[in-house]
Parts: sequence; C-alpha cells; structure tokens
Amino acid sequence: MYQDFLPVAVFIFLAIILLVVPLIIQFLISPRFNKKGDKLDIYECGEIPEGSAWVQFNIRFYIIALIFIIFDVEVVFLFPWAVVFKEIGILAFVEVMIFLGILIVGFVYVWMKGDLDWVKMKLKYASGRYANLKSK
Repeated sequence: MYQDFLPVAVFIFLAIILLVVPLIIQFLISPRFNKKGDKLDIYECGEIPEGSAWVQFNIRFYIIALIFIIFDVEVVFLFPWAVVFKEIGILAFVEVMIFLGILIVGFVYVWMKGDLDWVKMKLKYASGRYANLKSK
C-alpha cells in the first residue's frame, strides 16, 4: 500500500530540490559586496535611465489593449467555423450570426461609451491650462 505513494514522494522531493537549488546557486554567485552605484541602476538595454521606474501611465493603454484582446480572441472562433461551413448546415449559420450580433452589440457599446477614443476631451473638473478646453 505504501508503495503507491512512492511516486508522490519522489515528485515532492524533486519539487523541493528544484526550488532550493536555484536559491542556493543564486546566493553563491550573486555579488554580496559593492552593492552601490551602477549595481543598483535599473537596466534598460544599455541606456542610461531617466527618472523613476514607477511612472503612472494612462489607463487607456490598458482599456484599449483589453478590448483588442477580447474582440481578437472572439474573432478567432470564426476561423474553424469558416473551414467547415458547408458541412455544418443552416443551424450553425444562425448560431454564428447570433454570435456576430453579440460582438457587434459589444463593439457599439464600447464605441458609444467612448472607450475607443484615444484622447478624451471630457474634463469634469478642469483647471489650469485645461480649463478652456471644450468637451465633445
């Protein structure tokens, strides 16, 4: 009965070894002295870094990337359907039209909400140099 647990024990042992050995190697070959100056600089492809690495970026990058991924992945589902279009019949055609309808409704929603606009001119509490901008 205990011999059934031998593979589990081997895998646990290997997992521990694969976790501990890289940490030991890193400890042995990492520089422990002279941790100042160039050693603490952020490496950016050999260029001298300008400013902090903790820069706030516009959330529109994330929103547009997320929208792109959503629609891109959903459109990928159409390729297998197009390959076997003649064999699957009218029911599958209706199902794909419903799928495309849902995609179009989602696209129109995102478009009407303004999430595809790169520059948004709606400023609720504009001040300073933005106070005279006209919103759409």
